[in-house]
Amino acid sequence: MRANPRHSGYTLIEVLVAFMILALALTVLLRIFSTGLRNVSVSSDYARAILVAETQLASVGVISRLEPGETRGNDSDKFNWTRVVTNYVPFNGYYQSATQVPAYYITVTVEWPHAGRTRQVNLSSIRLGAPKRSRS
Repeated sequence: MRANPRHSGYTLIEVLVAFMILALALTVLLRIFSTGLRNVSVSSDYARAILVAETQLASVGVISRLEPGETRGNDSDKFNWTRVVTNYVPFNGYYQSATQVPAYYITVTVEWPHAGRTRQVNLSSIRLGAPKRSRS
């Protein structure tokens, strides 16, 4: 049987197919949007952790003494940091050739929880201490 040419429009199957295509497209778009939001949150936390670590690296020798040891603390009750200062020995004969200027290796580790996991960032630096005064 031929359809009456005066009655034109969409069939029920065409409408259902169109809704299915729309639903799939919206699902993909929402997934992309939620992934983008999650990545913004992760990068924001990462930037804050870098800032905390850089602050701790910069404070050694200015706010706190430049001497071997370990210091712990937290920032904003979310970022836990650990700063470790050790003597730096670049090669075996270091202490014989440069005993007047001590060097220190500083490592700062910042940890924070995100999405059920613990994320962390590590920064390190080498600093020269104050020259030792020679006894005359």
